[in-house]
Amino acid sequence: MKKPRKHPATFVLRLYISDSTVKSERAVVNLKRVCEEHLNGRYHLEVIDIHKQANLARDEQIVAVPTLIKQLPLPLRRLVGDMSDLNKVLFGLDLRMQEQ
Repeated sequence: MKKPRKHPATFVLRLYISDSTVKSERAVVNLKRVCEEHLNGRYHLEVIDIHKQANLARDEQIVAVPTLIKQLPLPLRRLVGDMSDLNKVLFGLDLRMQEQ
């Protein structure tokens, strides 16, 4: 009898940005590249401009931008910055163990 195949988890990500900053623009580009290279289409990324959707930022208690929230798979994680440190982003998404 065959075991049912486990489907890899889909990542649900929210990136909070301020559309007018270079750091936010860089975070969007860097995160999209990481997702395409390491999640192989197994993700849903929502980019939220805190000026256009202030209520969402307030509900999530966003105090700095850019901020990435990994909602699924659990545990929930938050990363702040332009997402340029690949190891930090992969570790934050639980895709790589942190090197000591």
